[in-house]
Amino acid sequence: MPKFVTIGYGDQAGYERTEAGVRDAAHEHDARLRREGVEMGRAGRPVQVRNHDAAGVSTEEGPFLSSTLPVAGFAVIEAATLAEAVDIVSRTPCAVAQGVVEVWPLEE
Repeated sequence: MPKFVTIGYGDQAGYERTEAGVRDAAHEHDARLRREGVEMGRAGRPVQVRNHDAAGVSTEEGPFLSSTLPVAGFAVIEAATLAEAVDIVSRTPCAVAQGVVEVWPLEE
């Protein structure tokens, strides 16, 4: 089955503006996905890694890309189609709590 990488963006202010019942349902949705074997987690501090021309590794703390909302978490999901993947992530905390979720198809 096709796999998709999802990246959730959201902040505490948006989370707090969302009705508690909606948030609770979204967390239960994520808990069900975890029970079904979906790999997901919250985002920690990123590190950029470079090894240009395989001449030596250099690292830099912090994200390479920036957005108006911080990265909140990641998941790798399986879905038959992109539409199904969108449906799955549309009920997650970032999607319902004033954030956004990107869905990236993993291509072989």
